[in-house]
Amino acid sequence: MKRKKRPARLKRRLIKSYLTSTISITLVLFLVGMMSLLILNAGRLSDYVREHVGFTLVLNDDVREVEILRLQKILSATDYVKDSKYVNKEEAAEQLTKELGEDFVGFLGFNPLFSSLDIKLHAEYMQQDSLAILENNFLAYPQVNEVYYQRDLVRIINENVKRISLFLMVFSVLLLFIFSTLINNTIRIAIYSQRFIIHTMKLVGATRSFIRRPFIVKNIGYGILGALLANLSILGLIYSYRQDFEGVLDPQQVGTIGLVFGIVLVFGILISWLSTYFSVNKYLRIRYDELFYT
Repeated sequence: MKRKKRPARLKRRLIKSYLTSTISITLVLFLVGMMSLLILNAGRLSDYVREHVGFTLVLNDDVREVEILRLQKILSATDYVKDSKYVNKEEAAEQLTKELGEDFVGFLGFNPLFSSLDIKLHAEYMQQDSLAILENNFLAYPQVNEVYYQRDLVRIINENVKRISLFLMVFSVLLLFIFSTLINNTIRIAIYSQRFIIHTMKLVGATRSFIRRPFIVKNIGYGILGALLANLSILGLIYSYRQDFEGVLDPQQVGTIGLVFGIVLVFGILISWLSTYFSVNKYLRIRYDELFYT
């Protein structure tokens, strides 16, 4: 009975060890994929923020609606305008009434607001020098009385985008080192439990490449399996929260998502191979008595 129980117990331990290694590698590769997705979409995120800064053209009170609509079409056809919306005096009064919570038009006896065009610019034009030129261009139209946008907000956004980009680069390098170390430690622990098998194979005359081969093949298999599971998790996360990340992360970005999957797969294979190679070499070099103290 003891002989039967021992192989079964050993089999359970091996399964548990393989499962632990696969889960650990999968979690680390999932974080690698999310980091890659964040880096690749950092530019899209900054563009999204810039393109949602309000830019309002306050129109003269005596301009006819036909002229306003014609101006809107002219601006929409330019390279720098992404989107435009016409807001007449009545709509502006309704919006302000909702914000104030009281009917200021009834209190004043007239509507003091002007019609306006709300403009959204493309991200590349949301720079201080470009905005100064565009402001003069807008004021050159006879229908436009005033140009309003939050200058300080634009300046702060541009400054923070540069700082965040630099921080993201440094943080990514640090995370890449941590992820590599975690996978390396997981594989080293798995090989540590088989150090006596490595030594026995060496004693019977097996070459170093012959001893390394099964360990490398097995751990690369873990890396591939972990990468596939991590990629499936990332894909599920993208599609589950696609509405929350609308404008920042598009599930239709097949090229970007495919690149992330490729990075995860290559990283999983490369780190698994390197970690296994150096870990096995370590136990190939040391003497038998040192195996008890490593």
